[in-house]
Amino acid sequence: MPILQSTFKPRFQFKNGFIATVYSGIIRTVKLQQTRERMDTRDGDFLDLDWSYAKAKSDAVIILLHGLEGHAQRPYVTGTAKLFNENGMDALCMNFRGCSGTDNRFYRSYHSGATNDLDDVIQHCIHNKKYSKIYLQGISLGGNVVLKYVGEERQVPDEVKAAIGISVPAYLDGSSTELQKLINRPFAIRFRKHLLDKLRIKQQQFPELLSDKKLSDIKTLREFDDFYTSKAHGFKDAMDYYTQCSSLQFAKDIKVPTLVINALNDTFLSAKCYPVKEAKQNANLYLEMPDYGGHVGFIQKGGVYYNEMRALEFVKSLKSS
Repeated sequence: MPILQSTFKPRFQFKNGFIATVYSGIIRTVKLQQTRERMDTRDGDFLDLDWSYAKAKSDAVIILLHGLEGHAQRPYVTGTAKLFNENGMDALCMNFRGCSGTDNRFYRSYHSGATNDLDDVIQHCIHNKKYSKIYLQGISLGGNVVLKYVGEERQVPDEVKAAIGISVPAYLDGSSTELQKLINRPFAIRFRKHLLDKLRIKQQQFPELLSDKKLSDIKTLREFDDFYTSKAHGFKDAMDYYTQCSSLQFAKDIKVPTLVINALNDTFLSAKCYPVKEAKQNANLYLEMPDYGGHVGFIQKGGVYYNEMRALEFVKSLKSS
């Protein structure tokens, strides 16, 4: 499809990508009542699913996937859930393994390419919850999972009508390199701290795999992926993990209508994270690249973010077509 022309025009102070990113990640609040359900996965682990509902019974649900070290109560997730609830659709905010406040059962947890858990949730929504219309939205890392899912060599269920990716690091090696740059150091330090805190919890169950020295030797996010993410999930090293799991390579095969919104001033993304060529060659892939927005920082007046408004518009346009 042609590249979409963006109409996003933030207020002056939020044209700065750093400010927009920090405000959206730390300061923004969204009030939403959620109900938690624990679902077993195909391999014997579990996922915590946080539900919110439309006022009237709905046969449509949006499944929302958070970013690295996020959870289902983050405003960038609940903002979309609330908007969809107000427009007649249920919302399921999926916590990745170990991200709901309770450690998961295994040494492995979650990563940017782990699509089986998403598939388990989709099957749960179809067979146990009886939804006939399912929409997927992933933010940041969750966006990579969603794009990979709808582009893999799998049969995407007919009930999955559309997918949306926001601030997607579609080329993981490039995004990892960007996060190590000086401008992103505060974010990288924060991510690393949260990830290591998680491993210290796992250390109690797997002390033979997670010694104090090994944990103290991890200084960067790439080193974390080399030591834990790759090895725990069956990859050779960080580069092998990035190569196999980057959603960019799956973009040409995306099977359902998919909207990607990546801001041009998102310092987390490298040039290859913008699937321009793929969007031009795949009729199912719509790419919007606003000048502003930072990383998940599409702030506009009224409390509803631009990306949330566009996600709803995209879904409604498909329902009416």
